[in-house]
Amino acid sequence: MTTRRTFAKGLSALTLAAAMAFGGDAGAQEKGPVVFAAASLKTALDGVNAAWTTQTGKAAVLSYAASSALAKQIESGAPADLFVSADLDWMDELASNSLIRPESRVELLSNAIVLVAPKGTVTRVGITRDLPLADLLGTGRLAMANVDSVPAGKYGKAALTTLGLWDGVKDKVAQAENVRAALLLVSRAEAPLGIVYKTDATADPSVEVVGTFPEDSHKPIVYPAALTADSTHPDAGAFLEFLKTDTARGLFEAQGFTVLAGN
Repeated sequence: MTTRRTFAKGLSALTLAAAMAFGGDAGAQEKGPVVFAAASLKTALDGVNAAWTTQTGKAAVLSYAASSALAKQIESGAPADLFVSADLDWMDELASNSLIRPESRVELLSNAIVLVAPKGTVTRVGITRDLPLADLLGTGRLAMANVDSVPAGKYGKAALTTLGLWDGVKDKVAQAENVRAALLLVSRAEAPLGIVYKTDATADPSVEVVGTFPEDSHKPIVYPAALTADSTHPDAGAFLEFLKTDTARGLFEAQGFTVLAGN
């Protein structure tokens, strides 16, 4: 297993910046436990961290990116204390390599995937096999997170495939590095439609939900959380426990998440 010390010696500044995407700087790591979290959690988890700071006077260092990218960083020895994935697969991969503490693992949240458009541009539609999705796109593109590795993209592709819609739009997909990047394409009206989590749509007033994918069109969306095997930060476990409190529950639910875990 690659150790933190080996990682620190061999990791370039550019790679470290990628590992801390959307998050704090390298120096901030000493101030609190480093949390690698799926990009879709940013709005809610920023709020949870602020509440934890109010309660304890401490702050976690939050780093957001696609779950796939973060898992690969942890596999390379990145100094994360806690991982919150947007699906079970990437957490399972880390578990199979003994890179998390299995006793700490918890199924924390659930979500839904939705079709979004720039506000005021598309009327609400029913997402069924009869949806003329290719026609709705016209000459535009369907913004999605990477459909091969990023959870939101994988869920979206699975749903479109189940509904028989994938073949009609697969050549019109604009794949982004994570779900928030896909959301941004729609928010900026660079794509007429996108598939993101319900919570992403809640976080961006420039987009609106025009349809929700049936739950049975894809695997259940589960966000697991766990301490990493190499974590040594004394507050990492406390932050994980705070994610299961009523305070955190209210903040997650305000962003549209369904909370699966609690004290």
